[in-house]
Amino acid sequence: MDDTRSSPDRELVDAVLANRPGAFERLVREHQGLCWHIIQRMVRNPEDARELCQDTFLRVHQCLHQYRYESALKSWIGRVAYTIALRHLQHKRIPLVDRDSDDSFDLIENIGDGFDLEAACADEETARHLHAAIEQLPPLQRTLLTLYYLEETSIPEIARITGLASGTIKSHLFRSRLRLRGALETRTGVAA
Repeated sequence: MDDTRSSPDRELVDAVLANRPGAFERLVREHQGLCWHIIQRMVRNPEDARELCQDTFLRVHQCLHQYRYESALKSWIGRVAYTIALRHLQHKRIPLVDRDSDDSFDLIENIGDGFDLEAACADEETARHLHAAIEQLPPLQRTLLTLYYLEETSIPEIARITGLASGTIKSHLFRSRLRLRGALETRTGVAA
């Protein structure tokens, strides 16, 4: 990584580690949206999500001294949130992906499926159908869509958060868009 001696991440981490008043609260405020998006999309239960977000920031506070600036602080905190949500799903025996999904699906790097999520949200009714279809996706695909489209997180950064290979992330995003397109076509009776 480039020189991080004066980066905002380093300044914030140093302030938290030095127990400066308000520093940890600032860290939480800056990253709570990402944490909530990751956990809520994975577990879908608001009470569990709130508790897991608290657990995430407790873990961040306990382990911040281990942060090595090898990635953005946002990615590191996202990784902590993702890991906590993943463990919760494993404990509850909730599958991360559909059991019938083909994990051997290969995705050529730059091939899209022609499905434009933003255009699909153009009208309110279609947006409602789209959000309902997203909620039907498995936890991993919901989370990847959220990170990529709502948080505008890059594929390499999502890879750092989830520990998944970039090709696997692209494959899940591709399959998710296909599934959403099919759901919208079925519900609206119009080709998306």
